[in-house]
Amino acid sequence: MNRNHSSSPNSIPAPASIAAASGLKRALVLGGGGSTGNAWLIGVVAGLYEAGLDVTTADLTIGTSAGSTAAAQIAGMSPSELLAATLAPLPVSRQRSGGVETRARPAVHHLARIKGIISSAVDAADMRRRLGSAALDLDAGADDSWQAQWRKTVASRLPNQDWPERAVFITAVDAKTGEPVVFDRHSGVELVDAIAASCSSGRPYRIGGNYFIDGGYRSNAENADLAAGFGRVLVLSPFGGKSLQPVEWGMHLATQIDALRHGGSSVATVFPDSDAEHMFGVNAMDLSLRPAAAQAGYEQGRAQAATLNDLWS
Repeated sequence: MNRNHSSSPNSIPAPASIAAASGLKRALVLGGGGSTGNAWLIGVVAGLYEAGLDVTTADLTIGTSAGSTAAAQIAGMSPSELLAATLAPLPVSRQRSGGVETRARPAVHHLARIKGIISSAVDAADMRRRLGSAALDLDAGADDSWQAQWRKTVASRLPNQDWPERAVFITAVDAKTGEPVVFDRHSGVELVDAIAASCSSGRPYRIGGNYFIDGGYRSNAENADLAAGFGRVLVLSPFGGKSLQPVEWGMHLATQIDALRHGGSSVATVFPDSDAEHMFGVNAMDLSLRPAAAQAGYEQGRAQAATLNDLWS
Protein backbone atom coordinates (compact mmCIF):
# COMPACT_ATOMS: atom_id res chain seq x y z
CA MET A 1 0.00 0.00 0.00
CA ASN A 2 1.40 3.42 -0.93
CA ARG A 3 0.65 5.60 2.06
CA ASN A 4 2.55 8.57 0.64
CA HIS A 5 0.11 9.20 -2.24
CA SER A 6 2.80 11.20 -3.98
CA SER A 7 4.22 10.98 -7.48
CA SER A 8 6.58 13.95 -7.14
CA PRO A 9 10.23 13.08 -7.80
CA ASN A 10 11.16 15.47 -4.98
CA SER A 11 9.10 13.67 -2.36
CA ILE A 12 10.49 11.31 0.22
CA PRO A 13 9.80 7.68 -0.79
CA ALA A 14 6.64 6.08 0.55
CA PRO A 15 7.08 4.16 3.81
CA ALA A 16 7.02 0.40 3.76
CA SER A 17 3.55 -1.13 3.73
CA ILE A 18 2.43 -2.64 7.02
CA ALA A 19 0.36 -5.79 6.74
CA ALA A 20 -2.79 -5.87 8.85
CA ALA A 21 -3.97 -9.32 7.85
CA SER A 22 -5.84 -9.97 11.08
CA GLY A 23 -8.19 -7.76 12.99
CA LEU A 24 -5.78 -7.74 15.93
CA LYS A 25 -3.40 -5.06 14.63
CA ARG A 26 -3.57 -1.83 16.63
CA ALA A 27 -2.89 1.73 15.50
CA LEU A 28 -2.39 4.71 17.80
CA VAL A 29 -3.09 8.12 16.23
CA LEU A 30 -1.53 11.15 17.96
CA GLY A 31 -2.91 14.41 16.64
CA GLY A 32 -1.36 17.86 16.45
CA GLY A 33 -2.13 20.62 18.88
CA GLY A 34 0.91 22.72 19.72
CA SER A 35 2.87 22.63 22.94
CA THR A 36 -0.18 22.15 25.16
CA GLY A 37 -1.45 19.46 22.81
CA ASN A 38 1.80 17.56 23.18
CA ALA A 39 1.52 17.80 26.98
CA TRP A 40 -2.08 16.59 26.89
CA LEU A 41 -1.13 13.61 24.72
CA ILE A 42 1.61 12.64 27.17
CA GLY A 43 -0.88 12.97 30.02
CA VAL A 44 -3.49 10.74 28.35
CA VAL A 45 -0.95 8.05 27.50
CA ALA A 46 0.46 8.16 31.06
CA GLY A 47 -3.01 8.03 32.60
CA LEU A 48 -3.91 5.00 30.53
CA TYR A 49 -0.58 3.38 31.36
CA GLU A 50 -0.88 3.87 35.11
CA ALA A 51 -4.43 2.49 34.96
CA GLY A 52 -3.11 -0.68 33.34
CA LEU A 53 -3.49 0.07 29.62
CA ASP A 54 -0.23 0.45 27.69
CA VAL A 55 -0.95 1.97 24.26
CA THR A 56 2.74 2.55 23.52
CA THR A 57 2.88 -1.04 22.22
CA ALA A 58 0.76 -0.18 19.15
CA ASP A 59 1.66 -1.97 15.92
CA LEU A 60 1.63 1.45 14.26
CA THR A 61 1.85 4.94 15.74
CA ILE A 62 0.85 7.87 13.53
CA GLY A 63 2.18 11.24 14.66
CA THR A 64 1.30 14.65 13.28
CA SER A 65 2.99 17.90 14.32
CA ALA A 66 2.94 17.91 18.16
CA GLY A 67 1.80 14.30 17.90
CA SER A 68 4.94 13.43 15.97
CA THR A 69 7.02 14.62 18.92
CA ALA A 70 4.84 12.61 21.29
CA ALA A 71 5.21 9.52 19.08
CA ALA A 72 8.99 9.67 19.44
CA GLN A 73 8.82 10.53 23.13
CA ILE A 74 6.64 7.57 24.14
CA ALA A 75 8.90 5.26 22.14
CA GLY A 76 12.00 6.38 24.05
CA MET A 77 10.82 6.91 27.63
CA SER A 78 8.19 5.45 29.92
CA PRO A 79 4.87 7.33 30.07
CA SER A 80 5.30 7.91 33.80
CA GLU A 81 8.73 9.50 33.31
CA LEU A 82 7.42 11.68 30.49
CA LEU A 83 4.50 12.82 32.62
CA ALA A 84 6.75 13.72 35.55
CA ALA A 85 8.97 15.81 33.27
CA THR A 86 5.96 17.56 31.74
CA LEU A 87 4.36 18.35 35.09
CA ALA A 88 7.56 19.92 36.43
CA PRO A 89 7.22 23.72 36.69
CA LEU A 90 9.06 25.70 34.03
CA PRO A 91 11.53 28.42 34.95
CA VAL A 92 9.83 31.82 35.02
CA SER A 93 11.95 33.01 32.09
CA ARG A 94 10.64 30.19 29.89
CA GLN A 95 7.06 30.76 31.01
CA ARG A 96 7.32 34.39 29.97
CA SER A 97 8.94 33.59 26.64
CA GLY A 98 6.11 31.20 25.79
CA GLY A 99 3.28 32.95 27.57
CA VAL A 100 -0.01 34.30 26.29
CA GLU A 101 1.30 37.84 26.07
CA THR A 102 4.00 36.91 23.53
CA ARG A 103 2.27 34.02 21.78
CA ALA A 104 -1.47 34.73 21.55
CA ARG A 105 -1.33 37.52 18.98
CA PRO A 106 1.01 35.68 16.55
CA ALA A 107 -1.21 32.58 16.89
CA VAL A 108 -4.30 34.62 16.02
CA HIS A 109 -2.57 36.17 13.01
CA HIS A 110 -1.31 32.77 11.87
CA LEU A 111 -4.81 31.29 12.15
CA ALA A 112 -6.29 34.16 10.14
CA ARG A 113 -3.64 33.67 7.44
CA ILE A 114 -4.39 29.93 7.20
CA LYS A 115 -8.14 30.52 7.06
CA GLY A 116 -7.64 32.99 4.22
CA ILE A 117 -5.59 30.47 2.24
CA ILE A 118 -8.14 27.71 2.78
CA SER A 119 -11.05 29.94 1.73
CA SER A 120 -9.30 30.76 -1.54
CA ALA A 121 -8.53 27.12 -2.41
CA VAL A 122 -10.75 25.03 -4.68
CA ASP A 123 -9.90 21.66 -3.17
CA ALA A 124 -7.49 19.92 -0.78
CA ALA A 125 -4.66 19.62 -3.30
CA ASP A 126 -4.96 23.30 -4.18
CA MET A 127 -4.97 24.18 -0.48
CA ARG A 128 -1.74 22.29 0.13
CA ARG A 129 -0.05 23.94 -2.85
CA ARG A 130 -1.14 27.39 -1.66
CA LEU A 131 0.01 26.69 1.91
CA GLY A 132 3.36 25.47 0.64
CA SER A 133 3.78 28.50 -1.61
CA ALA A 134 2.91 30.86 1.25
CA ALA A 135 5.45 29.13 3.51
CA LEU A 136 8.15 29.40 0.87
CA ASP A 137 7.33 33.09 0.48
CA LEU A 138 7.85 33.58 4.21
CA ASP A 139 11.24 31.90 3.86
CA ALA A 140 12.37 33.83 0.80
CA GLY A 141 15.44 35.94 1.54
CA ALA A 142 15.26 35.13 5.27
CA ASP A 143 18.22 34.18 7.44
CA ASP A 144 18.71 30.41 7.18
CA SER A 145 20.17 30.09 10.67
CA TRP A 146 16.75 29.28 12.14
CA GLN A 147 16.88 25.85 10.49
CA ALA A 148 19.78 24.71 12.67
CA GLN A 149 18.19 26.27 15.75
CA TRP A 150 14.83 24.62 15.08
CA ARG A 151 16.51 21.26 14.58
CA LYS A 152 18.39 21.71 17.87
CA THR A 153 15.13 22.60 19.65
CA VAL A 154 13.33 19.54 18.30
CA ALA A 155 16.26 17.27 19.14
CA SER A 156 16.27 18.51 22.75
CA ARG A 157 12.71 17.21 23.16
CA LEU A 158 13.53 13.64 22.13
CA PRO A 159 14.77 11.02 24.60
CA ASN A 160 16.24 9.07 21.67
CA GLN A 161 17.07 10.44 18.23
CA ASP A 162 17.02 7.05 16.50
CA TRP A 163 13.89 5.80 14.78
CA PRO A 164 12.02 3.27 16.95
CA GLU A 165 12.09 -0.34 15.77
CA ARG A 166 8.30 -0.40 15.93
CA ALA A 167 6.39 1.25 13.08
CA VAL A 168 6.00 5.02 13.38
CA PHE A 169 4.62 7.28 10.65
CA ILE A 170 5.43 11.02 10.73
CA THR A 171 3.35 13.22 8.42
CA ALA A 172 4.32 16.32 6.46
CA VAL A 173 3.62 18.13 3.18
CA ASP A 174 6.09 18.92 0.39
CA ALA A 175 6.08 22.73 0.30
CA LYS A 176 7.07 22.95 -3.37
CA THR A 177 4.54 20.48 -4.78
CA GLY A 178 1.84 20.38 -2.12
CA GLU A 179 2.09 16.57 -2.11
CA PRO A 180 1.42 14.74 1.18
CA VAL A 181 4.42 12.94 2.63
CA VAL A 182 4.79 10.24 5.27
CA PHE A 183 8.19 9.55 6.83
CA ASP A 184 9.19 6.34 8.57
CA ARG A 185 12.43 4.60 9.46
CA HIS A 186 12.81 3.43 5.85
CA SER A 187 12.61 6.93 4.36
CA GLY A 188 16.30 7.76 4.63
CA VAL A 189 15.47 10.78 6.80
CA GLU A 190 16.63 11.18 10.39
CA LEU A 191 13.90 11.12 13.02
CA VAL A 192 14.64 14.65 14.27
CA ASP A 193 14.35 16.01 10.72
CA ALA A 194 11.04 14.22 10.12
CA ILE A 195 9.61 15.70 13.32
CA ALA A 196 11.01 19.18 12.61
CA ALA A 197 9.28 19.06 9.22
CA SER A 198 5.99 17.80 10.68
CA CYS A 199 5.98 20.66 13.22
CA SER A 200 6.78 23.46 10.74
CA SER A 201 3.53 25.40 10.55
CA GLY A 202 5.13 28.70 9.50
CA ARG A 203 8.38 28.66 7.56
CA PRO A 204 9.22 25.42 5.71
CA TYR A 205 11.84 23.03 7.01
CA ARG A 206 14.53 21.93 4.59
CA ILE A 207 15.72 18.33 4.29
CA GLY A 208 18.36 18.11 1.60
CA GLY A 209 16.94 19.96 -1.38
CA ASN A 210 13.31 19.55 -0.31
CA TYR A 211 11.15 21.81 1.85
CA PHE A 212 8.35 20.60 4.08
CA ILE A 213 5.50 22.07 6.12
CA ASP A 214 3.32 20.90 8.99
CA GLY A 215 1.79 17.43 8.76
CA GLY A 216 -1.55 18.86 9.86
CA TYR A 217 -1.91 20.26 6.34
CA ARG A 218 -1.80 16.77 4.84
CA SER A 219 -5.48 16.19 5.60
CA ASN A 220 -6.12 17.25 9.21
CA ALA A 221 -4.45 17.38 12.61
CA GLU A 222 -4.83 13.62 13.06
CA ASN A 223 -4.35 11.94 9.64
CA ALA A 224 -6.27 8.92 10.92
CA ASP A 225 -6.79 7.68 7.36
CA LEU A 226 -3.27 6.22 7.54
CA ALA A 227 -4.63 3.62 9.98
CA ALA A 228 -6.72 1.99 7.23
CA GLY A 229 -6.54 -1.80 7.47
CA PHE A 230 -5.86 -1.89 11.20
CA GLY A 231 -8.44 -3.73 13.26
CA ARG A 232 -8.31 -1.43 16.28
CA VAL A 233 -7.60 2.28 16.16
CA LEU A 234 -7.28 4.75 19.04
CA VAL A 235 -7.26 8.45 18.15
CA LEU A 236 -6.04 11.04 20.65
CA SER A 237 -6.96 14.49 19.34
CA PRO A 238 -5.98 17.65 21.26
CA PHE A 239 -8.09 19.73 18.85
CA GLY A 240 -11.12 17.54 19.44
CA GLY A 241 -11.43 16.58 15.78
CA LYS A 242 -12.05 20.17 14.72
CA SER A 243 -11.00 21.15 11.20
CA LEU A 244 -10.82 24.38 9.19
CA GLN A 245 -11.41 22.67 5.85
CA PRO A 246 -14.85 22.48 4.21
CA VAL A 247 -16.69 19.27 5.08
CA GLU A 248 -17.21 18.49 1.39
CA TRP A 249 -13.46 18.03 0.96
CA GLY A 250 -13.75 14.85 3.02
CA MET A 251 -10.80 15.69 5.25
CA HIS A 252 -12.49 15.93 8.65
CA LEU A 253 -11.59 13.42 11.34
CA ALA A 254 -15.22 12.29 11.57
CA THR A 255 -15.19 11.46 7.86
CA GLN A 256 -11.99 9.47 8.23
CA ILE A 257 -13.37 7.58 11.22
CA ASP A 258 -16.49 6.67 9.27
CA ALA A 259 -14.27 5.33 6.48
CA LEU A 260 -12.18 3.31 8.93
CA ARG A 261 -15.27 1.77 10.48
CA HIS A 262 -16.70 1.03 7.04
CA GLY A 263 -13.46 -0.81 6.31
CA GLY A 264 -13.87 -2.98 9.40
CA SER A 265 -11.84 -1.09 11.99
CA SER A 266 -13.02 -0.57 15.55
CA VAL A 267 -12.25 3.06 16.42
CA ALA A 268 -12.26 5.03 19.68
CA THR A 269 -11.43 8.70 20.17
CA VAL A 270 -10.32 10.77 23.15
CA PHE A 271 -10.85 14.54 23.04
CA PRO A 272 -10.03 17.10 25.75
CA ASP A 273 -12.84 17.70 28.24
CA SER A 274 -14.79 20.92 27.72
CA ASP A 275 -13.24 22.55 30.80
CA ALA A 276 -9.77 22.07 29.29
CA GLU A 277 -10.48 23.41 25.79
CA HIS A 278 -9.15 26.88 26.65
CA MET A 279 -5.64 25.43 26.75
CA PHE A 280 -5.65 24.67 23.04
CA GLY A 281 -6.32 26.73 19.90
CA VAL A 282 -4.76 30.20 20.26
CA ASN A 283 -3.23 29.14 23.58
CA ALA A 284 -1.59 26.02 22.17
CA MET A 285 1.90 27.54 22.32
CA ASP A 286 1.59 28.87 25.89
CA LEU A 287 4.32 26.91 27.67
CA SER A 288 2.99 27.87 31.09
CA LEU A 289 -0.15 25.81 30.37
CA ARG A 290 1.73 22.58 29.68
CA PRO A 291 1.53 21.18 33.24
CA ALA A 292 -2.22 21.84 33.42
CA ALA A 293 -2.76 20.28 29.99
CA ALA A 294 -0.74 17.21 30.98
CA GLN A 295 -2.70 16.86 34.23
CA ALA A 296 -6.01 17.16 32.38
CA GLY A 297 -4.91 14.48 29.93
CA TYR A 298 -3.70 12.23 32.74
CA GLU A 299 -7.04 12.39 34.53
CA GLN A 300 -8.88 11.60 31.30
CA GLY A 301 -6.60 8.67 30.59
CA ARG A 302 -7.15 7.14 34.01
CA ALA A 303 -10.90 7.71 33.76
CA GLN A 304 -11.23 6.13 30.31
CA ALA A 305 -8.80 3.22 30.64
CA ALA A 306 -11.44 0.66 31.56
CA THR A 307 -13.63 1.61 28.61
CA LEU A 308 -10.74 1.64 26.13
CA ASN A 309 -9.42 -1.67 27.41
CA ASP A 310 -12.16 -3.48 25.48
CA LEU A 311 -10.89 -1.91 22.26
CA TRP A 312 -7.16 -2.30 22.85
CA SER A 313 -6.60 -5.55 24.78
